[in-house]
Amino acid sequence: MRLLPPGSRRTWHGLRLGGAIALLALVAGCTSLLIDDKPRDESTIYVPDPRVQADPTWPSVKWQLMVAPPTSLRGGDSLRIFVRPSPNEVQIYKGARWGKSPSNMIEDSLLRAFEDSNRITAVARQGSGLNADYKLLVDVRRFESDYGQAAVPSATIEVAAKLMHMQTQQVVASHTFLEARPAATTAIPDVVAAFEQALSDISRDLAGWTLSSGQQHANTLPR
Repeated sequence: MRLLPPGSRRTWHGLRLGGAIALLALVAGCTSLLIDDKPRDESTIYVPDPRVQADPTWPSVKWQLMVAPPTSLRGGDSLRIFVRPSPNEVQIYKGARWGKSPSNMIEDSLLRAFEDSNRITAVARQGSGLNADYKLLVDVRRFESDYGQAAVPSATIEVAAKLMHMQTQQVVASHTFLEARPAATTAIPDVVAAFEQALSDISRDLAGWTLSSGQQHANTLPR
């Protein structure tokens, strides 16, 4: 058997090592969505700023409302931006984070929608000391970028809402809301823009439903 000179052996081992490193780099490149290996201070921070236009059909009400902190599935209320490339798979966008948690974004957007509408006597967060007539309870079920069967994802937000009459502790209305806004492209800034619109839409729907449902119940109370 012919033996290679010592220098040639070193070259062969170097080639094998270089090939292995190249293969590892190729594999790592295929997981750009799944692995968020950037330090927090190197990630781009996104803070949607949704605005809600009051619907002319919303009633003007004389009662006061407390908005409880939204609840969420464990692990779902994260600063990471979740993306669902297939129905049973959830990944995260690399190098991108929310500036606020989804529950905080929904709570802030809701409060602004009520306040800007000028259709309610008073609205405040739970713990503010407001002597509220009703309490709005919101459970965040989904807050993710979802591809479904499409080539571009949709910003998908799903919440379950309950309206409670404070004096009787009775739930007087409940409803589940779902918004899915397609992004213009797969680029993260376009996905964030879709989330901003979805936040605006679901906040408008929630605010209108709360005002109408609360007023319907208030009309049944003794004067």
